[in-house]
Amino acid sequence: MISVKNIYKEFGALEVLKGVSLDIHKGEIVAIIGPSGSGKSTLLRCMNLLEKPSGGSIFIDGQDITQKKVDLMSVREKVGMVFQHFNLFPHMTVLGNMTYAPRKVKKVPPKQAEKKALQLLEQVGLSDKANVYPDTLSGGQKQRVAIARALAMDPEVILFDEPTSALDPEMVKEVLGVIKNLADTGITMVLVTHEMGFARELADRICFLDEGILVEDAPPDVFFSTPKSDRARVFLEKVL
Repeated sequence: MISVKNIYKEFGALEVLKGVSLDIHKGEIVAIIGPSGSGKSTLLRCMNLLEKPSGGSIFIDGQDITQKKVDLMSVREKVGMVFQHFNLFPHMTVLGNMTYAPRKVKKVPPKQAEKKALQLLEQVGLSDKANVYPDTLSGGQKQRVAIARALAMDPEVILFDEPTSALDPEMVKEVLGVIKNLADTGITMVLVTHEMGFARELADRICFLDEGILVEDAPPDVFFSTPKSDRARVFLEKVL
């Protein structure tokens, strides 16, 4: 599904990713965790070319998306993204936000796009919000719309970049509930998260990054009970 091969990313003199490699299989749920500044979000953003890697390759369904001639639109049709700060268009209604990409990128007829959008809004518990604007929604509602918007493109994988970190504590649960329900559908998901309990419960694998290096890649029960590295042990002592 996704194969990350020896990825490096530099911002000027700062080396953020230092030769990260990992494979994510169809239907897997992978949680990427680690301290702030470890390169988690940068790695995620490289997976759909929001950040261009400085070195290495990323394969999606066997296609190296880091090659110069790659069609960015076709990559992003396959790889949906849910951002920390929602990134909804403020001048469009919820329905407008959800139907824009399917109509413009996939050329889905408007009525068909609207029908799919309304089904997805019902799935995330927001069927009554189709015609409102984002600024009338709570943070949790905005994030649920953002998740539904990503699903509207029928992606093969969804990347979540700290989807709850911008939310008030009481809204975190509703968004995690939507993600948990998504997991039951079998879609491939990669989550950067600080929610350790959620990662432990939901993920098939935990990838622990520190200072741009993939230090551990293990099932949750193994990682959280018997981490192999001193760095992971210190991290878990601080966050659990």
